[in-house]
Amino acid sequence: MHAHREDHPSTMMGVNHATSGAAAWIAATGAMPYLTSGAYPLDPVGVIAGSFVCAGAALLPDADHHSATIARSVPILGRLTAGAVNSVSGGHRHGAHSLIAAAIVGVSAWGLTLVTLTTERLGTFSLGTVIGAAALMCFALKARDMVESWLTAWVLGALFGVLLVTLAPSSIAWFPLAVVVGFVAHLAGDLLTTGGLPGLLWPIRPRPPRLLRRAPIISSIWRSNGFVALPVLGDTGSVREIAFGTVLGLYVLVGSVHETLLWFGVDLFRFISWPSFI
Repeated sequence: MHAHREDHPSTMMGVNHATSGAAAWIAATGAMPYLTSGAYPLDPVGVIAGSFVCAGAALLPDADHHSATIARSVPILGRLTAGAVNSVSGGHRHGAHSLIAAAIVGVSAWGLTLVTLTTERLGTFSLGTVIGAAALMCFALKARDMVESWLTAWVLGALFGVLLVTLAPSSIAWFPLAVVVGFVAHLAGDLLTTGGLPGLLWPIRPRPPRLLRRAPIISSIWRSNGFVALPVLGDTGSVREIAFGTVLGLYVLVGSVHETLLWFGVDLFRFISWPSFI
């Protein structure tokens, strides 16, 4: 999300949200020894394509803000959507930044996979997945400054969506998971900033007892307004956040290169002799 800093004094930058989504997906699905978890192993196509879906999904929570990437994605309609989400969720960084929202988005993504279309040439395919993947790819491209115009982003997004369901039909199974992982990655990122989150129990937002509201450490983690934070990254644009984003970006680059080479049958890690103590 490319909002002005004064609009978001204490939330993570959009490009880092997108990068964190891609990094989370590679960590969960990639095949790099020691650098990925193997929690949900996929083939290289699934890892690379899913990283873009996850990057786009990591921007969804900020659909509650008028200057978010999503709000500017479609003239008029984008801002109307952002305004509606803002009203329904109770304002920026409230309902849209909660586990309830993550669950709703996950169910919606699963519902999209059930929307199908049958044609003579392509047979039956998930039109909903095409549309969802196209939109998320579009958001990811813009957030990471890979293209200049929204038109280009939407064209590439549409192409990505079509290729995804036609060349990688298994993507229909993991698409909802990628959306949820990206969404939760955004929440984790904001939790690490000074702004924090409205709490995991939203709309229930318990406030700390008066005796704890001025405690040196507790007051910075559990705010008097009920928000919670582990502000290790500080404010938006801090040196710590930039460094963290750089590390994530390098991780995504290494993971993407590794999966691309695997796609062509080249496994670099096979030629690397790891120390026995690792």
